[in-house]
This record gives sequence, structure tokens and C-alpha cells, in this order.
Amino acid sequence: MAVRIRLKRMGAHKNPFYRVVVSDSRSPRDGRFIEEIGIYNPVAQPTQVQIDEEKALKWLQNGAQASDTVRNLLSNAGVLKKFHESKISK
Repeated sequence: MAVRIRLKRMGAHKNPFYRVVVSDSRSPRDGRFIEEIGIYNPVAQPTQVQIDEEKALKWLQNGAQASDTVRNLLSNAGVLKKFHESKISK
């Protein structure tokens, strides 16, 4: 099973917000997911991003692949830096 960390679209028409979820790569964008690890609201000023670092690190260490947008969000939050440091220290 290929696991992806990606965005699930929520919200009203022309007023989106997203949940950062871990899901099977074969499931649809807004379909079934394994675990919710954060939220992303691009409409808010300033942009709102909340990611549970422990859950994100756990899934990355277990082999989950992040989508392009989620990779940028994780990088800005400093999660990817911690992930790479933990890989180097092993």
C-alpha cells in the first residue's frame, strides 16, 4: 500500500480550506483517509498552517510520501529538516 500525505479540500464554494491527511494513494482526493495530521487555510490573512509534527514525522519515517504542496508546508514548518536530521543521526 502506497501511503501519501496530501490535502483534503473542505469549505464552501470559493472559500476553501484543507485538511492535511495521510491516505492510501489509490483513494480519491476527498475520500477515505487513514489519519488527519493538520490543517491549511490559504484564504486567511496571514495563511493559517497547523501541523502535528510528531504525527508527520512518524508517517515520514514509516515511508509516506508527501505531495508537492504538503512538502512545501512541511518544509516551512521545519518538519522536513527534523526528518532529515533524524535520518542522518541514525
